[in-house]
Amino acid sequence: MTITTMTSREFNQDVSKAKRSALQGPVFITARGQPAHVLLTVDDYQRISKKKAGVAELLAMPDADNVEFEPGRLSDELFKPVDLS
Repeated sequence: MTITTMTSREFNQDVSKAKRSALQGPVFITARGQPAHVLLTVDDYQRISKKKAGVAELLAMPDADNVEFEPGRLSDELFKPVDLS
């Protein structure tokens, strides 16, 4: 993966170059020397923004009652006595 940095002016003057560079990795576009935008391919964007299912979504799945689940035991260190002296 190659990371490319372009100024806003460079981006405006050669959008095709930015799109070609995005095929190799993210393209950071700067404004006044500071990163302002990132250009990614749709595939890269979908890969990094993919949300993993939470427990509620997994339990709502059809046939969720057939899923094998054996949680590990908690250690004895979960609760510690408090010294109030």
